[in-house]
Amino acid sequence: MTMRQTTLWIAAMAACLGSVTLAGQPSQGRTIVDASAHILRERDRPAVINAVLDERLSTVLPAVMRETGFDMWLVINREYVEDPVYLSLVPAPVFHARRLSMLVLFDRGPGKDVERLTVSRYPMRGYAAAWEGGTEADQWTRLAALVAERAPKRIGINTSARWSFGDGLTGALRDQLTSALGPALAARTASAESLCVRWLETRTPLEMDLYRHAVAIARGVVAEAFSARVITPGVTTTDDVAWYIRQRFTDLGLATWFSPSVNRQASGVACAADAPFCGESGVILPGDVLHTDVGITYLRLNTDTQEMAYVLGRGEADVPDGLKRALAAGNRWQDLLTSEFAVGRTGNDVFSRTDAAARAESLAHSTYSHPVGFHGHAAGTSVGMWDNQGPVPVTGEWPLHANTAYAIEGNVKVGVAEWNGQLVQIKLEQTALFDGTRVTYAAGRQIAWHIVR
Repeated sequence: MTMRQTTLWIAAMAACLGSVTLAGQPSQGRTIVDASAHILRERDRPAVINAVLDERLSTVLPAVMRETGFDMWLVINREYVEDPVYLSLVPAPVFHARRLSMLVLFDRGPGKDVERLTVSRYPMRGYAAAWEGGTEADQWTRLAALVAERAPKRIGINTSARWSFGDGLTGALRDQLTSALGPALAARTASAESLCVRWLETRTPLEMDLYRHAVAIARGVVAEAFSARVITPGVTTTDDVAWYIRQRFTDLGLATWFSPSVNRQASGVACAADAPFCGESGVILPGDVLHTDVGITYLRLNTDTQEMAYVLGRGEADVPDGLKRALAAGNRWQDLLTSEFAVGRTGNDVFSRTDAAARAESLAHSTYSHPVGFHGHAAGTSVGMWDNQGPVPVTGEWPLHANTAYAIEGNVKVGVAEWNGQLVQIKLEQTALFDGTRVTYAAGRQIAWHIVR
């Protein structure tokens, strides 16, 4: 693909799969989507990945380097001990660092591109080769000379006691770097943790479109799994469905970043008000409430999705009204949460505001939303955690920024009249995009039950 073809393809896929249709209604996610018709072959994926990378390197990189006050960034790692940011900076089809790999990123000032150098054995698309080979000692010497020639004021290195995303430089490599640079240049180094987080969390327009595409595919497979095409009540087990989902993604050429799970709730099987998780495995029966949690990686972006299904009981033609109200309560919790997103507001602040609003409406909720991007549990702002419904250290203290993506994740518990007032836990998660003003779901959200007939 050429760059223009790539951009047109991304736009077309976003338009085609940007919302999943359910029974003629948008954004609900039950209609089975033939995902295989819209997924790129392996040989066509590098062109898309590299078009996105080019956009990021020319726009995001200089912006976040200047925002965080670094005019040079060194990313140094060894094969199989990759820095968490390394694979987000290099072109496809690079799978890992090779031997000792060094990237030098130097901001030459406003109006100029960031200079990109590789001081490594192997050349790399988009980076100027700055070393002709030799011993590892020669490699360190060459790196030090390049740094000295550019005389940076502040050099970012990936060491951090607080952020795993900013701690990719191993202790041994840091010692070698310090020795190679010498005291004067080494004194200019500082933790690039803020730069790492800002680089990783920021999404470009092309990535926003790709998210609409990827999430629609994930939701389509969930819709397929939560149907009579896959589930025969009284025969199929929750594990059968979970493995179906995983195999389906594998057959489509898509990786899962965790193994999908499926569980069931049922009338007569109590869900305690203080239980963090309600649901069990086993044979799926008529009248069961089902839940799944799935996440795929496609074109370097990770999705995270949780949706709910109902297995019609004998003689039933529709979902009980009590369960419909429960799902609506889950949607209301989502609205309370996303309405609190504002640039500069910390995750802890968003959580406390959401919690207060939910309590005011007597809505029993648990909120544990997180960023998504190059990682499933990605760099950026945490809004609660499933085992900490309060202030979250470090990640919860990070402020929200525009052009970021999140898994809007949590649950509500609602009494169901048809279940004699028994609580049902509605567990929802949808990938959403924050443009700095509002939150929009990448491919809609579930507002009606998947129905297994």
